[in-house]
Amino acid sequence: MVVLGCHQVVFLNNAYDDSRLNAYLLCFWPCCVYQGNVVKPLSENPGSDAGENLAAKTPSKSVTRRSRAVAAKRGAIMAAALEFFSLYGFHGTRLEQVAERADVSKTNLFYYFPSKEDLYIAVLKGLLDIWLAPLKALQSDQHPLEAIREYIRLKLCVSRDHPQASRLFCLEMVQGAPLLKQELGGSLKTLVEDKSDVIRGWIKDELIAPIDPMQLIFMLWATTQHYADFGVQVEAITGKTLSDPVFFEQTVKSVQHIITEGIQIRA
Repeated sequence: MVVLGCHQVVFLNNAYDDSRLNAYLLCFWPCCVYQGNVVKPLSENPGSDAGENLAAKTPSKSVTRRSRAVAAKRGAIMAAALEFFSLYGFHGTRLEQVAERADVSKTNLFYYFPSKEDLYIAVLKGLLDIWLAPLKALQSDQHPLEAIREYIRLKLCVSRDHPQASRLFCLEMVQGAPLLKQELGGSLKTLVEDKSDVIRGWIKDELIAPIDPMQLIFMLWATTQHYADFGVQVEAITGKTLSDPVFFEQTVKSVQHIITEGIQIRA
């Protein structure tokens, strides 16, 4: 079961047993859960552990009851949309499918999202926030090798538990990112430049070898998201997926070792 929180993501299937991950995954999606074949707002499950977990993490004064309900319904629509967009793409997805899965009328869906394009962009921006959260967590006062090891683990956790999200984002990139170009050339570019400065600081302090910071970031993205975007290929070759705990830990340690060995200063 997955709960998408207003201020943080809470995972209830024990896949994310590291509380640090919840602190990093700050997304737009309000709280909702999968219940059978329908995405339900968390408010409809008041007695669940999910509700207790989220309540303990979300300030009660921050939102009104009505705004909670609106946010939860919006989140249910976005979660349903992610499923269909990742399977059929923008043009192949019908809003009737999304509305049915989110348990709302099509008219009600348009109340939250005026058009399919608005819904698609909202989903993509939410995904971008999730995927970039670990990168945003990199700070200059961290030890670089420890920070990068942690980044790799967090990104592989997301690849393991959100392959649909990664594949949708990959599909958008392959198509030229027509609806995200402004976001990519704006906030994403700024973030990468900022974190490149952090890496340059580590290099200046002689904590890591002199490498191209942006190339390191690109390599981190490629190695961690590969297991989601090309999960079918990985499974066909190895017979395993990241959902296998042993294979997951082997993958984490291998990627960590390969990357950190390449950036360590040699005597």
